[in-house]
Amino acid sequence: MTVGVLIISHDGIGPALLGTATLMLDGCPLQTKLLTTSRDGDPDQLMEDAAEQIKILDTGNGVLVLTDLYGSTPSNIAQKLITQRHVHVVSGLNLSMLIRVLNYPQLPLQELSGKAMSGGKEGISRITSE
Repeated sequence: MTVGVLIISHDGIGPALLGTATLMLDGCPLQTKLLTTSRDGDPDQLMEDAAEQIKILDTGNGVLVLTDLYGSTPSNIAQKLITQRHVHVVSGLNLSMLIRVLNYPQLPLQELSGKAMSGGKEGISRITSE
């Protein structure tokens, strides 16, 4: 059994990142689900949907929830999920974060959360001509 991954994002972001990562890695080694929010989405319904996805994804090793923007609707929904056992949330989803997570499917939840954070941070670089 492995950790499940739930991506909660604004329209288009999660599917694009997961599609790109899956293409680059030639597959998805972790059970992963997407939940997208839109401007006119009902937050209560989104919360119910997220809780249901957590139940499906948690096969005993927990669920890592990745969200795109801290303080936004996806992040606020994810924050409510951490009251459940075995759920970690990391915000600021980017491609390097997701690839890092998918490259370590054998790690337990605590370590995978750390890999998500390091992948996200290390994937940000200033590129100069110097």
